[in-house]
Formats: sequence, C-alpha cells, structure tokens
Amino acid sequence: MGGQRAQLVDERDDRPPDGSGRRTAVEGPPPELVFKRRLYPGQVARELWGARELVRALAERDLRARYKQAVLGFAWAVLTPLALCAIFTLVFHTAVKIDTGEVPYPLFAYVGLIVWQFFSNTMNQGALSLANNLSLLNKVYCPREVFPLATMLVASVDMLIGTAVLGLMFLVFWTPPAATFLWVLPLLGIQFAFTYGVALILAVAVVYLRDVRHLLPIITQMGVFATPVAYPLAQIPQRLQEIYVAFNPLGAVIEGYRRALLHGDAPDLTLTAVAALSSVVFLVGGYLFFKKLETGIADVA
Repeated sequence: MGGQRAQLVDERDDRPPDGSGRRTAVEGPPPELVFKRRLYPGQVARELWGARELVRALAERDLRARYKQAVLGFAWAVLTPLALCAIFTLVFHTAVKIDTGEVPYPLFAYVGLIVWQFFSNTMNQGALSLANNLSLLNKVYCPREVFPLATMLVASVDMLIGTAVLGLMFLVFWTPPAATFLWVLPLLGIQFAFTYGVALILAVAVVYLRDVRHLLPIITQMGVFATPVAYPLAQIPQRLQEIYVAFNPLGAVIEGYRRALLHGDAPDLTLTAVAALSSVVFLVGGYLFFKKLETGIADVA
C-alpha cells in the first residue's frame, strides 16, 4: 500500500502542470505579491524630521570623539585650512604668481579652503558613516540616510568656526566683506545639496565595495587642485566652464563666494544656475541610489 502511494505521488509530480505534455519553466510570484518600494517626498521629509534628535546625538558623539583627547581641541578645525592657506600663498602666489587683483591672496585662498574643507570632511567621514555604525544600524530603526547627514552637520560646525576666523582675516587685511554678501545664502544651498548627494553615494558604495575607502584619500588630494581653491575659476577656459561646473558645482560656489564677499559682484548667474541644477541631480540621484541599495546593507556588511 505504501509503495502504491509513492507511485501515485511520483506520477502526480511528473504530470505537466499546464496539461500540454510539456514541463514549463518556474514562474515568479504573482505581480500583486512583488514588493515595490515607493518614495514620497513628504514621507521622506517627515521621517528625517522625526529623526532630528538622532542626527543631533550622532553629530555630538562624533564631535566629542574627534576633539575629546586633542590638546588643541576645536582649534584643529582652523589650523588645517590656515596651514594650507600658508602653503598656497607660498606656492601659487609667490612662485606661480596667481593674480587676485586688489584682494589679498591669503583671503582669496581661505574662502576657497573653507568650502573645500567642508566638502572633504563630509565626503571622507560620510563615506564611512554606515560602515562605522553597523551595530547601531542592526539595533535601531531609523532612516539610514541620517548617518551621512550627521557627518555633514559636524562639518558644518567646523565650517562655522572657520568662518569666524575669516571674519578676523577681514580685520587683519582691512578688507571688509562686500555689500553683496547675501548671495552667500543660495550658494550655501547649492553647496549643501551637492555635498550631501556625494556623501550618500559614497556611504553606500563603501559598504558594497570596500576599495572605495582606499580611493578617498586620492580623491581628496587630487580634488583640492582640480577645484579652483588656490586659483580663480577664470584659469579654466571659458568655453569649458559650464561643463566643468556641471561635474563640479563647487567651482561655481567658490567663485560665487569670492565675487559676493571680496569683489562686491553678484555671482555669474549662468554658472550658478548650472551648478544648482547639477547639485539637484546629485542630491536626487544620490538619494535614489542610496535607497535602492540600503535594503541589503545589513546582509552585505
């Protein structure tokens, strides 16, 4: 009786499911059972706003860990750009003879260095923000994009300290900021959007491809010279400036800061518009890329 039952089971298993005499390929689940993730801007904003205390706590923790046992403490946020400013003054102003007109070169270079330090700090720390917080990721539910956002908040504190030193440099060189300084506000938005988009891309890329973390120091060292920090944007041929700004919006941001703060002119509207559009593309594309891969972070890491 048992053998007969097994034979019946085998015959039933060999029976073609469609009755056509042929075995058909295994099909996937029905469309109604396939999980489709949809992102809504309002929901995303509410989740980030709900996690604001976590962002503050993460930023405070990183600030304490960075400067707690340092003798000079928060002074390191100023010493690095000042040291680079001194080197750039010796090399580019004295040796290469970069002409900045009536604006003192140290002031000219320091404006660019503040922006670059903000970007490089966010890029380097934001790229490792997920890899360094895996234990927390597996225990606490939160939007995972808050980790790169917290690193950008830390970099913003450093930039704020650097801006205070910039005010002292205006007094030292007897060069007051121009009346067009309000242009700084839209330029800040472009700077933050581009930086956060790049941080999101790198944060998830490091989890899936660990080689990226070894490329970061190279990118940082090359980027400071590829970006018009030590030289004006005019050094790049005019016909290539829009293409350059499309790939590196920081070029238009730094040039806009210099025109608004040092020269008393409005930023170049064409370059600023290109940089703004490019920053939005980096931000939206980086966020979608992040959300596409974040579901497998715990498994891959």
